[in-house]
Amino acid sequence: MLNLAPKHTQFIKQKALELGFMYCGVSKADFLEEEAPRLENWLNQNKHGQMHYMANHFDKRLDPRLLVEGAKSVVSLLLNYYPEETQPEDTFQISKYAYGQDYHFLIKDKLKTLYQFIQEEIGEVGGRVFVDSAPVMDKVWAKKSGLGWVGKNSNLIRPGVGSFFFIAELILDLDLEPDGPIKDYCGTCTKCMDACPTDAISTPYVVDGSKCISYFTIELKDQIPQEVEGKFGNWVFGCDICQDVCPWNRFSKPHQEPLLKPHPELLHLSAGDWRELTQDVFGEIFRKSAVKRTGYAGLTRNLKFVANEPAPLSGHHVPEDFV
Repeated sequence: MLNLAPKHTQFIKQKALELGFMYCGVSKADFLEEEAPRLENWLNQNKHGQMHYMANHFDKRLDPRLLVEGAKSVVSLLLNYYPEETQPEDTFQISKYAYGQDYHFLIKDKLKTLYQFIQEEIGEVGGRVFVDSAPVMDKVWAKKSGLGWVGKNSNLIRPGVGSFFFIAELILDLDLEPDGPIKDYCGTCTKCMDACPTDAISTPYVVDGSKCISYFTIELKDQIPQEVEGKFGNWVFGCDICQDVCPWNRFSKPHQEPLLKPHPELLHLSAGDWRELTQDVFGEIFRKSAVKRTGYAGLTRNLKFVANEPAPLSGHHVPEDFV
């Protein structure tokens, strides 16, 4: 019987590149046996904080065949979001992934187009597209697909590229040619662990989500606890510290996706502008941005918390206490 898996795999990877994805890899849709005890342990230690959704659908997170009936392959894709120009260092910061339009919609559109290409070229293929919105362990599948290794800061890192990219998946009931994983190139480096001001990476390869600045500024709906006062530097939405200090990110190159370019006003907001941010200005600058997730009230809470901190604004630099 003719094996069409190599041909189909090559077609999908080629179309993915044409749609603007950086890289595309494939893994077999099996149960994630190694991840089961790790995930259970992480949840039992409450490292997800108030992100209760992380504890939902435990079985589905570990087995893609529970998400797509008859699933045979997981296609993992990377989309670069590293910006050509970043915010001034002497102002309040948002994570680079949120500079442009909300990636969920942008990537989902690309995935739907890719899925349509597959249907037209290969035939009736069952599947679903996933962009950070379902119980799929993105980094694990990307690692299995050979797109990189998961670093000590728990981000997927690709040699010669870094980690400033989005991860998405197509889970298909189609036999494809799987790629193998690559080795871990973190070595003895602990820059991300040493730089984290809230000690969220106290153990290599394990991030305590409940201690992460991104958690406090995006996920946490309550008041930010006083014990982390003075530790945020100038981050008011997300945090890139563990990526900014990663040596592999010196290879990051600016993306070419127009929809991910920042709103022009964002790059010109001074610290004073941020402090005086009105709901109207928020609505204009972040109308299509992922920053809408925290809302005007949430962002204002973050600004007040950070503005009251004794630590000086320091841009992308780590607060002096942690250098």
